[in-house]
Amino acid sequence: MKLIKSITLAGLAIAICAAMTLQSCNGGGGNASNNDSTKTEDNTVLGAGSSFDNPLFSKMFAEYNKTTGLKVNYQSVGSGAGILQLTNKTVDFGASDAPMNAKQDSAMSGTVVLHIPVTAGAVVLTYNLAEVKDTLKLTPDVLAGIFLGNIKKWNDAKIAAINKGVKLPNTDIIVVHRSDGSGTSNIFTTYLTKVSKEWETKVGKGSAVNWPAGQGGKGNEGVAGLVKQTPGGIGYVELAYAIQNNMTFAKMQNKAGNFIVASVASTSASANIQLPADSKVSLTNTEAADGYPITSFSWVLIYKEQKYNDRSVDKATKMLKLLQWVIHDGQQYSATLNYAPLPDAAVKVADNILKSATYDGKAVLQ
Repeated sequence: MKLIKSITLAGLAIAICAAMTLQSCNGGGGNASNNDSTKTEDNTVLGAGSSFDNPLFSKMFAEYNKTTGLKVNYQSVGSGAGILQLTNKTVDFGASDAPMNAKQDSAMSGTVVLHIPVTAGAVVLTYNLAEVKDTLKLTPDVLAGIFLGNIKKWNDAKIAAINKGVKLPNTDIIVVHRSDGSGTSNIFTTYLTKVSKEWETKVGKGSAVNWPAGQGGKGNEGVAGLVKQTPGGIGYVELAYAIQNNMTFAKMQNKAGNFIVASVASTSASANIQLPADSKVSLTNTEAADGYPITSFSWVLIYKEQKYNDRSVDKATKMLKLLQWVIHDGQQYSATLNYAPLPDAAVKVADNILKSATYDGKAVLQ
């Protein structure tokens, strides 16, 4: 009995010793593993939001990674979802094609969120009419009529009147809109609210509205895909998606009465304005005679105070330096992807906003 007890105690002692030895050997290793995890976390920035920005962000973040090693994991989930994830503090930054509204601000419980303009882009009306080889023209009135469901056929007299000489088919118009909370929708509906009293009264503006007609697609990707596979379809998407998918898009009549093709140049013309200090401004229905009328800045959203959720000052610094690069050197990738580089005035405002970000009350960037 004593022998068995001795063996048991000896075995227990050996087990404890082994465990202690293993912990001792791994003590640095275990902590190193945690440190490696922390280092990995501090070297990866999480973002979510605007699908409008996604083609540009994909390029920018890949290029930044080549020179710095910083990884950016960006989810193209729509502006509304990006703001929600920022509110829940599950990402480091959100991205939106519309400034936060009063309801979204109130959800922040007084926490200040900075809006940093990062690009300007155009929302185009892409359509699927294989038999029509000419680029169609649309006026504000006709566009509102289509999305209100009042104009139902492609050969409607109102469409024909502004497209003289174009043989229009007797095809049903199938409206495609966003199904998710979307900054692109906010840009589009803000424009329609400015140019159509009926739209303003019946529908209004916002990231999500009660659409009078049509079917929904998730993200710019979803809308582009639905239009492409739907004869007679028409939808609104960021310019890059229409071009990448080889889709036709309409010329839009602007406030000056000119029919304008969306391009880097016509977007830049609309964006060439003086921004307010907080950068929150709408570009739709531009006064510029050569400006495309459905354009917008897009913003990255971050907390002004970066010390939260056990974030390290290193993590905050890396993210802010990334955004500083985006508004400066990163702009070189805009034009080739059909986004307008930020005007100098916008870069200056964005710089000032970034430099106002703090960690434990102290400025991070100088």
